[in-house]
Amino acid sequence: MRNQGIGSWAARRARMSPERIAVVHDGREWTYGQLHDRVIRLARALAGLGVGPGDRVAYLGPNHPHFLEALFATGSIGAIFVPLNTRLAAPELAYILRDSGARVLIHSPTHTEVVAQLRPAADVPNVVDFPGYHRMIADGAAEPLDEPVDRDDVAMIMYTSGTTGQPKGVALSHANLVWNSLNLLIDVDLAGDEVTLVNAPMFHVAALNQTVLPTVLKGGTLVLDSAFDPGRTLELIRRHRVTYLFGVPVMYQAVAAAPGWAEADLSSVRSMICGGAPVPESLIATYTERGLTFLQGYGLTETAPGVLFLRAQDSRARIDSAGTPCFFTDVRVVRPDGTEVGPNEPGEILVHGPNVMGGYWHKPAETAAVLSEDGWLRTGDVAVVGEDGYVTIRDRIKDMIISGGENIYPAEVEDVLYRHPTVAECAVIGVPDQRWGEVGRAVVVLRDGAAAEPDELLDFLTGKIAKYKIPKSVVFVTSLPRSGSGKILKGPLRAAHTPS
Repeated sequence: MRNQGIGSWAARRARMSPERIAVVHDGREWTYGQLHDRVIRLARALAGLGVGPGDRVAYLGPNHPHFLEALFATGSIGAIFVPLNTRLAAPELAYILRDSGARVLIHSPTHTEVVAQLRPAADVPNVVDFPGYHRMIADGAAEPLDEPVDRDDVAMIMYTSGTTGQPKGVALSHANLVWNSLNLLIDVDLAGDEVTLVNAPMFHVAALNQTVLPTVLKGGTLVLDSAFDPGRTLELIRRHRVTYLFGVPVMYQAVAAAPGWAEADLSSVRSMICGGAPVPESLIATYTERGLTFLQGYGLTETAPGVLFLRAQDSRARIDSAGTPCFFTDVRVVRPDGTEVGPNEPGEILVHGPNVMGGYWHKPAETAAVLSEDGWLRTGDVAVVGEDGYVTIRDRIKDMIISGGENIYPAEVEDVLYRHPTVAECAVIGVPDQRWGEVGRAVVVLRDGAAAEPDELLDFLTGKIAKYKIPKSVVFVTSLPRSGSGKILKGPLRAAHTPS
């Protein structure tokens, strides 16, 4: 087989275990043999639309078997998969489709309206809804394609919000995805009989690369849930004897608060990992009381995502730590001059390894700013390293807010706020929130003589950016603190406007 990328995974699994159940969704099951057949047919249909090596195929919709079929079919013909965040507004999605140069957009019925809104600005030659998708599968020839694909070819572009207000496409190669899966399988002993619950959105790097792909690699079963529901999570674990699952802290908190938690049958669960935000000690204790162990770590989309991992034997004793580097990944913590810090001295985390991205899609300047010529990635995050080598995350150099596992870059929100006629200056900061971990707060200076209410500004953002990016509160001030060069100083803002 000439295809060395993830596009060949369905074929490789089908030749090893065609009768194993690959996917369960809404009461239906697909074996690896059936998945492979559908992938072949879709690949042929995509090729019939003119999609070839290096072309981009975008997917917009909740967790569904079609997502996996599109991912593998795209990879099998050497094209590049672009998963889209279903929570983004139409203008944001249109920008990503233009920036990626997507040749095909496949979308679910849940997003028909937003696709109609974005189409005039997106410039996508082929838009495929689910009825059209089913016709493509039915009409596609059942003859395998074996397009040569090298490990270093780009497999996927995952967009992250940009610190300058525009999202950047993280170009992950086939090798990045493979090496990340190997890192995960070394840290989490997944087996061939794994039953993995996937109810975090697969358009996020952690759900896709830390649960879906490693499970396929081992030949386990994926139980896909289109939308997270805490009560249904408990039912799916019981019904399917789920052994492995991933979530962000807010998801695990909701499950533990759901009716039926105390008596829920969780005996099948062997491994559960948490990411996207720091895990409160009280949450870990809640699951420990049920005989379960949290596995957590630290990563970025740019690293596919695994960087650090806190393993089972350390999950309680080192609760303040993100762990030590993954097996095939190296980490340095450095001072601004590039020299390595001493024990417990804060510094910036740098990452090197075969899971580190090749760069941002068509953004050489942004790539050069974070990726050295010898492949060390600047994360923009601050950490300290203990004398025993365990790494503790201390702060973010960047101003990113993590709310319920979603990354929010204030510059994006500020850019839209500045369009309101009453806003003279603004800054968005993160403030603690019991449910989401952190939420946005807009600190606003109004134009002379102008008047506005907080709800007016928040309503103005609706439909222009994703709902989760909209701040939960607005504070009006007469001025914003600035440095000598005129840059807004967010440290003093946080000190002044963060509840104690």
